[in-house]
Amino acid sequence: MDETVAEYIRRTVLKMPRDEIKTMLQTWGFLSEAQLQTLNFHQIKDNISQEVVQLCEENSADIKQAAVLDIIYNHIYQNKRMWSVYQMKKSGEELDCFDITDFKKRFKGRLRSALKNVTITFKEYEDNAIWIRVAWGTPYKKPNQYKPSYVVYHSQTPYVFISASVLKSNLPLLCQALIVASNYHDIREMELRSHSLNSLKDIVFKRYSQNFQTYSPKPLQGQNVEPESADIRIVQENRSEKERIHRLNWELFGGGPQPKLEFAQYKLETMFKSDPKMDVLDKKEPFRCLVKFSSPHLLESLKSLAPAGMADAPLSPLLTCIPHKARNYFKIREKKGLFPESFVSP
Repeated sequence: MDETVAEYIRRTVLKMPRDEIKTMLQTWGFLSEAQLQTLNFHQIKDNISQEVVQLCEENSADIKQAAVLDIIYNHIYQNKRMWSVYQMKKSGEELDCFDITDFKKRFKGRLRSALKNVTITFKEYEDNAIWIRVAWGTPYKKPNQYKPSYVVYHSQTPYVFISASVLKSNLPLLCQALIVASNYHDIREMELRSHSLNSLKDIVFKRYSQNFQTYSPKPLQGQNVEPESADIRIVQENRSEKERIHRLNWELFGGGPQPKLEFAQYKLETMFKSDPKMDVLDKKEPFRCLVKFSSPHLLESLKSLAPAGMADAPLSPLLTCIPHKARNYFKIREKKGLFPESFVSP
């Protein structure tokens, strides 16, 4: 077994929590159950990793086997990576029968025709998700196994989730390989990013939906004791306002937890409004700007704005459209009060 493969397996094992090493190795399936029985999982992890490497040497492990183990680790700890959503598009409405063997062949062929020094590994999961790991090299250097790109593609959908390596120059090659392998004709980034891959899937697959039902909330339980001198009408108005905000917030965001979205971006285009007498602009050119939202938990942050008194209720559609319009491309035109008309690709 190559020394670089041995070192990579050792480092991968060292990343795993001690009580999960055995489970991950069993999922890997490269070592037999008899070999696993010889491992002492109660010693320090460095010793465990060395013993795993010795067993892998007996089985003549190669870099592809090591890459599968790495995929298993990243599948379990997918929140350690930043994921971006990409949407592919067909030229027509034609539907193709998906063939995983053909997909892999076309993906490898396209990528290796552009770059020979590349390691490509696939692993399929039960939810029709294909995990692809790509380690990039150069025409003169072997692939760097420590800075790979990860792709999660759900067959029969136009959505791809990519966690790219620091080598952003390789991203166009990766996108080209994806559209060729999946028989699409275009791919665009949706400008949705998060460490939570499942939350991004909930948004684009519409597994998450906000409530738009008539709802009569119970009176909010605030302070039960009010000063005798307080104006009853002011107290009633304050309570009514809190109930109104609570109701509108519930209609917009529902009562459950929000998908964990950390980044959203789109282009805003609006006409500049000024007094005609001032003659500020000779031409009626639209005013364009790039709008970015980022937060450890973006949707929960938006949800808390009105109750915290930091924004009027209901929130502007400019904010609440993010989870609804995520399935489309991102560009917003302003018409009469910042109402988002449509999303298209930047």
